[in-house]
Amino acid sequence: MIDQLIGHFSKIRPFSDTEKTAIRKNSIIRKFPVGELLLKEGSRQAETFFILKGCIRRYRLLNGEEITTGFYAENQWVISMTDFPDSAPADDYLVCMEECILVVGNEEQAQSLFKEFPDFEAIARTILQQVMAEQHKHMQAYLTESPEQRYLRLVETNPGLLQRVSQYYIASYIGVKPESLSRIRKRILKPDK
Repeated sequence: MIDQLIGHFSKIRPFSDTEKTAIRKNSIIRKFPVGELLLKEGSRQAETFFILKGCIRRYRLLNGEEITTGFYAENQWVISMTDFPDSAPADDYLVCMEECILVVGNEEQAQSLFKEFPDFEAIARTILQQVMAEQHKHMQAYLTESPEQRYLRLVETNPGLLQRVSQYYIASYIGVKPESLSRIRKRILKPDK
C-alpha cells in the first residue's frame, strides 16, 4: 500500500530507488476503526495523515451541534494548523467515517527524513501549499456560494462522497439543515418542464 503514497509524491517529483526505500522504511501505516477520533478539540495534533483507504470527517462543535467543515478520502492529506510549532490547541475534531488505513507522520520523523534527503522538505512544502490552497478555496466558496451551489460543486468534484457519508453530514457541510438539503436535491432532480 505504501506504493500509493510514493505514487502521490511522484506527481511532484520522481524518486530514486534509494528514496523510495527510505519512504517505505520510515512510513508508519495504521488501521483505525469507524468512529475513531484522530483529533479532539483542545488537543494538539502531532500527526499528519495520508489516507490510503477510508474517509475522515472534520467538524467543530458550536453550541453543542456538530458543524462539518471537511471530508477527506483516499489519496488526500489531513493536515491541521495545530501541527505547527507554537500553534494554538485544536478547535475541531477528526473522526473516521469508515475503517481507515492511514500513513501516519509526525514532525520528528519528517525532520529525520529531511536531514537525510533534503529534497523531501521541498516536497513537503509543496504538499502543504496544495492543502492550504484547497482549504482556502473551500473557505472562499463557502463565503461566496449559495448552499445549492456548494452542493452542486460537491456533486461535481466528489460524487462518490455522497454514497459514503450520511446526508445529515452533507447538509452540515454545505451549511443547511437536512430538510433544506432534501429540498435542494428535489429541485436539482426535478426535470425541466
